[in-house]
Amino acid sequence: MKNNYSYIGISFVILIFGIWAVPKIVDKLFKPTLETIGKVPNFSFTDQNGKTITNNDYEGKVYVVEFFFTTCPDICPIMNENMVKIQNEFLGNPNVGIASFTIDPNHDTPEVLKQYAKDKGITKLQWHLLTGEKEKIFKLANEGFNLYVGEIPDTEAGFEHSGFFALIDQEGNIRSRKDENDNPLIYYDGLDPKNIQMLKEDIKKLL
Repeated sequence: MKNNYSYIGISFVILIFGIWAVPKIVDKLFKPTLETIGKVPNFSFTDQNGKTITNNDYEGKVYVVEFFFTTCPDICPIMNENMVKIQNEFLGNPNVGIASFTIDPNHDTPEVLKQYAKDKGITKLQWHLLTGEKEKIFKLANEGFNLYVGEIPDTEAGFEHSGFFALIDQEGNIRSRKDENDNPLIYYDGLDPKNIQMLKEDIKKLL
């Protein structure tokens, strides 16, 4: 009888451990750990509504960052079609935001950005299209995020830039999942549907 009680006791402990451990193991296997890449520097720019937006407006929110310009003839339309998909996935969630920095602020005034938002179906209150001093925007992109932007005056577009999105957590850290070789992706390809799906999943994980 004593051995039976011992067996029951051991079985109970194993059962409890299994209930506790299995979800954690599954979570580890199927939900990728997000790496911390670096800290977003302070910024202050003007959005499509003429409001000054800073880091503080995104405090406590998970948000996505991109660099674009409204007259971009090639990758920007695709990037922002995909960003609208992210918007729609989290449309009713005030804890998810988007920051789109124009790299052509001389053209992209708040009025131009407001019309662009209307044309592209940008309705989320936490999606700010931001403009300001070009030098500060370029510095934020190239040094703050390490996302390349540059001017190429002799071309039709006049600018070139990265098509990547950056994922930022509630504390202002750049985050990303790891690839199959256990290296951080760092950024998400704004042109790739698979990367957009990964980004949605990772936003939910941070939330």
